[in-house]
Amino acid sequence: MIADQARFDRAIALFDAANAEDPNQDEGQPKELLYAKRMTGMIVRYAPEASEAAQLAVRAQHIRRWTVPRNSYPMTKEGYLAWRTGLYKFHAETAGELMRQAGYEQAMIDKVKMAVGKRQLKVNADTQMMEDVTDLVFIEHYMLGFAGQHAEYSEEKWLDIIRKTWKKMSERAHAFATGGGIKLPEPLVPLIVKAITPTEEKR
Repeated sequence: MIADQARFDRAIALFDAANAEDPNQDEGQPKELLYAKRMTGMIVRYAPEASEAAQLAVRAQHIRRWTVPRNSYPMTKEGYLAWRTGLYKFHAETAGELMRQAGYEQAMIDKVKMAVGKRQLKVNADTQMMEDVTDLVFIEHYMLGFAGQHAEYSEEKWLDIIRKTWKKMSERAHAFATGGGIKLPEPLVPLIVKAITPTEEKR
């Protein structure tokens, strides 16, 4: 339920205007703007009853990501983790400032910042909702492309990536993904099935 539709629409417009500045293109659109639209499309399909905070969070999850490139941190595992952590804070702060411009009060801004900042996963409902939507969008739209960029990865490496993604998702998201809610990347379906099948069922 959206408390003030005009205010909500202002925030979405501000998020989209920020992402429309992305110089990187994907399917003829600014990359992060397309990603944001896919996130909104997924939450509508997956959880049409989602809270206002969750709906705002998914639209802002990658806001202005291109301005913090991976190579702005050391090209090590530690550097990667620091980059990811820095992005969570950057996206949360950027979303919060734009929400303030749209007229939101601090309480709602804090809710969205918690979700965008990936805080209290598995505990905070809005954070878990955003994580579910993020992972569903990744599987449907980006996993196959990611696989193409990392042909050097072994099967074990891929099984580990899929299992880590699956572990972050809720049972509801698991059911949605395997029950036809999303289009699975066909070439990777055998690997996905192998990764998520409990060990005892493989015997």
